[in-house]
Amino acid sequence: MKKILVFSLLISVLMIGACSKKEDTSSNHGSVNDGEVPSEFGSIDHGVDESKVGFNLAGGTIEEAANVPAEEKESILKSFDTYIDAFNHQDIDEYMSTLSENPKSFDLNEEREYIETVFDQFELTRDAKDITIVKFDEETGEAQVFANLSTKMKQKSTGLETNREGRQVTVFTKEGEDWKVNSVYYMEDQK
Repeated sequence: MKKILVFSLLISVLMIGACSKKEDTSSNHGSVNDGEVPSEFGSIDHGVDESKVGFNLAGGTIEEAANVPAEEKESILKSFDTYIDAFNHQDIDEYMSTLSENPKSFDLNEEREYIETVFDQFELTRDAKDITIVKFDEETGEAQVFANLSTKMKQKSTGLETNREGRQVTVFTKEGEDWKVNSVYYMEDQK
């Protein structure tokens, strides 16, 4: 009888302790603290400071910047198209030519090595929709282009196919007469 009473008391204490445990409501999925490995493709956020990026990547209304001169708009969108097309055609030299000589969110040598590896291992296609210049600063020579991206990937060695959807802000800086990719902020849609 004493054993049953002690056992019941022990179970009650464990249940009370478990019920009173305060749950952490913050989500650290994919963070350093939870042990999950972040996605290999589609770096999320890149430490995005939304006061510097003209669009909240978490969603919202896409509003075109009103102060973009027509000639600059055409040039910026052409640079964005070249950036996407070079990626889709796996043209490493053309892709690298779309990047700034002094990028903020990546290293040129590391980017070349990474993109060569990706092109070697995968067949990739990016489809950009809702392409919009969301921020333009003529004084600093910076433009931010928002796009909804759909990326289809097929691993060459296994044939495994995946599709990813996300939102990207591509920051361009004017270098001479050309607009070059200076940094990229991407957030993958969670399904």
